[in-house]
Amino acid sequence: MTLKEFLSDRLGRLVLQPVSMAVMAVFLLATGTQAGILIIILIVWFLLFLILQAYDFLKLRSHLDELKSIMDGLDQKHLFSECVPTPHNAYERRIYQLMRRSGKAMIEAVSDARCAQRDYREYIESWVHEIKTPITAARLICRSAEPRLRAKLSRELSQIDNHVERVLFYARAESPENDFIISRTELAGIAEEAIEQHQSLLIQSGVRIEIGDLAQTVYTDGKWVCFILGQLLQNAVRYRTDTPVITLSARQLGQQIQLTVEDNGIGIPSHELPRVFERGFTGSNGRSRGGSTGMGLYLCRRLAGSMEIDLQIHSAEGQGTSVILTFPSPESIAPQTD
Repeated sequence: MTLKEFLSDRLGRLVLQPVSMAVMAVFLLATGTQAGILIIILIVWFLLFLILQAYDFLKLRSHLDELKSIMDGLDQKHLFSECVPTPHNAYERRIYQLMRRSGKAMIEAVSDARCAQRDYREYIESWVHEIKTPITAARLICRSAEPRLRAKLSRELSQIDNHVERVLFYARAESPENDFIISRTELAGIAEEAIEQHQSLLIQSGVRIEIGDLAQTVYTDGKWVCFILGQLLQNAVRYRTDTPVITLSARQLGQQIQLTVEDNGIGIPSHELPRVFERGFTGSNGRSRGGSTGMGLYLCRRLAGSMEIDLQIHSAEGQGTSVILTFPSPESIAPQTD
């Protein structure tokens, strides 16, 4: 609290004091009090008033600083009311009791929301597990179809599988710390796995993959990074040109490692770039080509942030798109397994 705020809160009291002093002066003069004594009385009164106001200001500011320190030290801010010391003032105790009741209701609401979120995640994970069975069965049936039909069915089944995986990772993104495991991981292995998972889509779309130097080791969760790469590959395929090329390369930048996924696709309009990571944003390309949900890059940014990976995108309309994943230095991340 600033002195200006304090004086503003006590404006009525500050105005009342001179009025009270004037009334007292008139009364004392009327009763025959000497002017010298009257001046001394008024000076003492005024000094006592200033001392009391200064004491109140310092006490109030100290109390607010203490509360701010408690709030800043809490990871879960909704527990603030449980950590506030009990006031000594009767009025403040009433406010404190109301705040405790409100805080208790908030804690219960947060607990209920977390339980509902956990139940939702468990349901989604169970659903994904169950839906995988008919997808696998459909793939087996697809093998007996004629080659032309088999290729089309295989592509559609891959799309279904990708959407199912996206649902699973979206559910897990609500509490990522409970799912990912940081370990020493080879970028080349992650890239190969992501390409293999989308091999059918890449071949049918006529995409040429160029692999640069990926002989880099990072500390991350390979499964999550593989999912991110898969989303980037799907985007590159969806917004490809007639001769699509996707290039994967890595380089060391100080203590950090940068993985770049670059394509020669149709690119992104400059005015849409700031919004590509927004949830549900499809952009003009997504609307014109169809099939876009606006969730892919949103999930990529969210999952990357959970692993302290910086994800940046550079693009120009008609000149392709480049997505850069910057992995943190090994010193900044403690691996959970080796």
